[in-house]
Amino acid sequence: MNNPNVEVDTISRPLSTRERNQKLKILVVDDEQDNLDLLYRTFRRDFNVLKADSGFNALQLLETEGEVAVIISDQRMPEMKGTEFLSRTVPQFPDTVRIILTGFTDIEDLVEAINAGQVFKYITKPWDSGELKEVVQRAAATYDLLKQRTEELRRANSQMQLLTVLVEVTQAASSLEATLIPIAKAFSETFTADGCIVQLIEGNNLTQTQGAYSDKGVIENWLFEDPLAKKAIATGEIQSSLNIPKDPELNGLAHYQATGVQAHLIIPIIYRQQMLGVLSLQWQQPCSLRADELKLIHLSVELIAIALSSSYRGIGV
Repeated sequence: MNNPNVEVDTISRPLSTRERNQKLKILVVDDEQDNLDLLYRTFRRDFNVLKADSGFNALQLLETEGEVAVIISDQRMPEMKGTEFLSRTVPQFPDTVRIILTGFTDIEDLVEAINAGQVFKYITKPWDSGELKEVVQRAAATYDLLKQRTEELRRANSQMQLLTVLVEVTQAASSLEATLIPIAKAFSETFTADGCIVQLIEGNNLTQTQGAYSDKGVIENWLFEDPLAKKAIATGEIQSSLNIPKDPELNGLAHYQATGVQAHLIIPIIYRQQMLGVLSLQWQQPCSLRADELKLIHLSVELIAIALSSSYRGIGV
């Protein structure tokens, strides 16, 4: 079982961000096939390049493919100008960076598009290949930064929501059962887990009292037979296997194979040196954890312990 004691300062994980070895998608739009082929050849080494020969076809392609990092569009096209096409992409894909190619002096259209935030840069035709490559690289870097900031904001909001839920549960804490499902739901959503189980312990044994949540519906509880859960209970320490297919001690177990869980983190819930339960986070793909996420888990589990202890028989606050 790899990484049984997860160290805060050695963790790095983007669960929701794209892997760095993936090429960013860009879309090139031009009604002239020679230009379209030239743009494709220019950028195919560095990007996953999509092509469209009109604004209408480009909009349809985006509906199918989803968000792209950069759009490079010709301005003068039949039926729909480049600026009009780009403006239509803004509501659905606000983070996409847009570049316009123009061989005409459509200053009024370009200035309006730039001022409205619809165009990052315009390039005159015929373009210089080196200049265009540099502009597109800057555009891709801008997109990456925007996505990073968006993800940081989303993460901060999720963490705040988690702490808010836990504080509310701590204050209410009318019964054990009433606290467990909202706790499991909050953890699952904050850490984009495919499933979360909060299960109580008595006498170092798991009880039937639990709360479980999965955005996919019912979640199967196999913690009674899981080696990670058993070790977490025995040692009182966090246990994890974040790439189960490569973990020889776990990858052959029936419950991992049946459920498709490929990463598992289990945290003991301890109050005043007494173990009250465990929290299990499960993902259906290998992952890692960032330092700030693990710190949040530690803080949140402490709040759970307080919440549970207020109604846990035999424990007083």
